[in-house]
Amino acid sequence: MALLLVSSGATLATAANAASTAASDVQTDKAPPPAVSEFAPKPATDTSAKPDDTPAAADAKPASDVKPSGNTKPASAAENQPAPPVEAKPVETPAEKTADKPADAAPAPSAANPAASGPDAAITEQLRELANGKFDRLFANKKDRPQIEAFYSNRNYAPLWIADGKANARATAAIAYLRHVDADGLDPADYPLPNFKASSAPPDLADAEIILTEAVITYAHHASVGRVHWSRVSADIEYAIPAAEPGDVLAALASASDIAATLDSYEPQTPGYRALKAKLADIRSGKIDKGKPPIAKGPVLKVGMQDERVPELRERLGVAGNGNTYDKPLVDAVKKFQEQHDLVGSGMLSVGTVEALNGRTQPDRVTDVIIANMERWRWMPHHFPDTYVIVNLPDFTLRVMHDGKQAWMTRIVIGKPEMPTPIMTADMKFITINPTWNVPPSIVHREYLPALAQDPTVLARMGLRVDYGRDGIHIWQPPGDKNALGRIRFNFPNKFLVYQHDTPDKYMFALDKRAFSHGCMRVQDPVHYAEVLLSLVRPADGYTEDRIKKMFGTGEVDIQFPAFIPVNLTYQTAFVDDAGKLQIRDDIYGRDRSLLAILKGTDRKMADTAVERKIDISHREVMAIPDEPSWFGGRGGYGARGYYQANGGSFFNGGGFFSRWFGGGYASARPVPPMPTRHRSTARQKKISHSGQPSNAD
Repeated sequence: MALLLVSSGATLATAANAASTAASDVQTDKAPPPAVSEFAPKPATDTSAKPDDTPAAADAKPASDVKPSGNTKPASAAENQPAPPVEAKPVETPAEKTADKPADAAPAPSAANPAASGPDAAITEQLRELANGKFDRLFANKKDRPQIEAFYSNRNYAPLWIADGKANARATAAIAYLRHVDADGLDPADYPLPNFKASSAPPDLADAEIILTEAVITYAHHASVGRVHWSRVSADIEYAIPAAEPGDVLAALASASDIAATLDSYEPQTPGYRALKAKLADIRSGKIDKGKPPIAKGPVLKVGMQDERVPELRERLGVAGNGNTYDKPLVDAVKKFQEQHDLVGSGMLSVGTVEALNGRTQPDRVTDVIIANMERWRWMPHHFPDTYVIVNLPDFTLRVMHDGKQAWMTRIVIGKPEMPTPIMTADMKFITINPTWNVPPSIVHREYLPALAQDPTVLARMGLRVDYGRDGIHIWQPPGDKNALGRIRFNFPNKFLVYQHDTPDKYMFALDKRAFSHGCMRVQDPVHYAEVLLSLVRPADGYTEDRIKKMFGTGEVDIQFPAFIPVNLTYQTAFVDDAGKLQIRDDIYGRDRSLLAILKGTDRKMADTAVERKIDISHREVMAIPDEPSWFGGRGGYGARGYYQANGGSFFNGGGFFSRWFGGGYASARPVPPMPTRHRSTARQKKISHSGQPSNAD
């Protein structure tokens, strides 16, 4: 949203760089009301303000409140059949309920809308002259120019920010707000402000008017969709949130009784964003500890060695003890920390371990991580509906939210670093019981058929079936206990082809770090997840866990949602937990690193514009592949033994489909921990009930 500004009459650089001060004699003017917008809802009318001498207002027509259909047919007597599908409609966000219809266009200038008189008349003429072909040079964005010109034309080119030759109250409030956008993790320097007090000649004041217009439009764009466009960070990110339209922004500000509140409304209003904003303010004001002092560098410590850093290390890792001896309990704690942070678990206090310990607690890093997360929140929907699902990938958790509260939470397994789960929002439309897995055609021809040619029994041993027809070869896995998708799949169609599903391999959920899949998400308790979702979208149909389990069989069954549920796949390396404590998670996919490099880099001026990325269809099809190591002769995992070998040979070191995606032999790949040995006596697993309380379950 880079805007190019060229001076008209006076030098703009002087006006843009000087500090602005409020005029002593201010006057507000009247302007058309804002168009109804997702980002700037029409502010409350302030009856105490009586602006005058401006064009008549255009009547805005709010969107009708379209509610999802709630008519669902009761469940049939047969416990293994779902209720008939109902026409599905998306769950609406509060913003969407007011954004379906645009506002009526403002009226064209007429005798009822006279041009400005007095000191502002000359400024009006300057603005009219600028608009007469010169806006093309003032505003570089071709899409924005017509809207800005139309806004001023509908006002008879009366200035928005000036009254009686001075900055009005609206300008003073806007300038004050833009000077403090660092509270939202933005840089005030990105929004140059004019010095109205230093400007007296009409050309200078007209230039100052345009500078402030440019600043608020640029800010509204950044606040509504991000300072950095998501496409510049990764190809595994996708959002369709529209940017605030310049005409709507100016119209909203023209009629607003509270300029600061109107500008703030372009920022996300989601709970996660607001909580991080409050923590950022607390850190900067010194209200909370920004981090513990760093552990000093020194020699590598081994068990039994003496070092002055030992007491501080004990405190950091929560290990009891006295003295300066690097003893066995401390060695074990260091080893656990190393394993949790992808370091060699030697137990020795190495240079890399010290850097990892310090990296998570340094004040500058914490502030940067918060700012990166606030930026990602700007990419997302700015309001949440009453019911939604939110996944936090670095936290390996999934939450179902309803009426502003957590209805249920569970653990998940996500994509490994080389096959990351994407960041996006999509609508869950139905659940599939007894899913069939169909192998994508490109994978069939490129990978499966060559494997079949080397070993005709390989697909049968994997539990896959092959059909030959006029349309080619179809390879699929039928429903059943051994299906790689498990018994349930949760469908939210998206261009990445990812979904959430059951898995036969439950042991991974006991691990702290669970990034092992090809990109799809495995859910720890899918049956209960289905019950929770269906209780919210089909409450009258009686879908309990028992009823859902009775539907398990050989036939695929879809349960449609009468109202879609948004699924938000987020990447929150910083968030505020339920106790109000700031939590920091590892940057497992490097998204913080990439985003902060752009924000601090030389190309940041153009960072808000999208870049085109080549779509890799095969990569996305691989992301849709479920993970089932047992297909290959064992329950090892990526990099484990027991994988497919044709005629005694193996695909290790080959770089083909099986070696790349199902357990290659590449040294850089992160291995999946082996499944623990099963004992006859095992503890009963605790399951979180719908009420959020743990209960014993098999």
